[in-house]
Amino acid sequence: MDTDPARRPRCALIDPYSLPGIINAEKSEFNEDQAACGKLCIRRFEFGVEEDQEWLTLCPEEFLTGHYWALFDGHGGPAAAILAANTLHSCLRQQLEAVVEGMVATQPPMHLSGHCIRPSDPQFVEEKGIRAEDLVVGALESAFQECDEVIGRELEASGQVGGCTALVAVTLQGKLYVANAGDSRAILVRRDEVRPLSSEFTPETERQRIQQLAFLYPELLAGEFTRLEFPRRLKGDDLGQKVLFRDHHMSGWSYKCVEQSDLKYPLIHGQGRQARLLGTLAVSRGLGDHQLKVLDTNIQLKPFLLSVPQVTVLDMDQLEPQEEDVVVMATDGLWDVLSNEQVARLVRSFLPGNREDPHRFSELAQMLIHSTQGKDDSPTQEGQVSYDDVSVFVIPLHNQGQGRSSH
Repeated sequence: MDTDPARRPRCALIDPYSLPGIINAEKSEFNEDQAACGKLCIRRFEFGVEEDQEWLTLCPEEFLTGHYWALFDGHGGPAAAILAANTLHSCLRQQLEAVVEGMVATQPPMHLSGHCIRPSDPQFVEEKGIRAEDLVVGALESAFQECDEVIGRELEASGQVGGCTALVAVTLQGKLYVANAGDSRAILVRRDEVRPLSSEFTPETERQRIQQLAFLYPELLAGEFTRLEFPRRLKGDDLGQKVLFRDHHMSGWSYKCVEQSDLKYPLIHGQGRQARLLGTLAVSRGLGDHQLKVLDTNIQLKPFLLSVPQVTVLDMDQLEPQEEDVVVMATDGLWDVLSNEQVARLVRSFLPGNREDPHRFSELAQMLIHSTQGKDDSPTQEGQVSYDDVSVFVIPLHNQGQGRSSH
């Protein structure tokens, strides 16, 4: 494998709306970073009755349209990332089509079964204050779970293994939805603002959720691990000593006397980028990994791994995007060496001088990748180099309907 970052190949999609898309993947023989982007066409279901059986017909015309971008960072092989790139957008479209009537209604109907709601029916939707954007968020959450199930079945059938993180951006009805499961990241860059649009999910950031699951189902640890967190790995000499610890219900720290069970391997080992769940995986959300087990044990990691994303909603109508307002979404290879502010400075220094270039967003994405590879003009701190795969989308928000994007 060529480990020289200056010589490793990069590739970018020519048509930003072709599905699927595969982008820059450099650290291994096979692409473990995958991507997909395209126009999202949401069609409308019509309901009818035939021989007392409910049936659905799918209207051929497009009812709503939006755009979709997705990055998948694979681990344990490329299989899960490839499946996700080929599948997630279809899962999302189906989930959106199931609720599209509610998305365009003034008040989303409680029932989407085709039967009229009588005035006497209870209006729970109004009581709960459900909005159209809540239906889109729910569609994204359901699509991630459905895609995860598809990946599980396909990998088991083919005898393959692996998982991937997933970062998705969708523009629909004047809003931008960013759904993240893993440690990729998306940020909004404006002339005077840098706004995170996602949060990384790692064993450390989700410590309390993971510990609580181990508390509720201790059999998941098979007696091999302790769910408690300590400032360091305990040894036999610590028995009977008072040490700091914290459990699932704690944000702060307290003291306890070390018992024999505390000497077991920690549920979350290491810190920062080196933190591992059950000593195995560096992320706590993602797709796949159904067959992943702790080395030399029958302990499965999947119960601790969530496929449900966190979804951020950005109202672009209220934002009133300017010509150089963009969303930068990238896998962790970029963020390992560049901060949000460094990326923002590169964006602001590049776009104003290239306004007439129709490929400026693609070129900006390539420049961001270039900046992680140890060049003399690299803005990374202390000449840091990313040896991980680096995949980047740059999405202009101004006149989004024109469909310009790049990576």
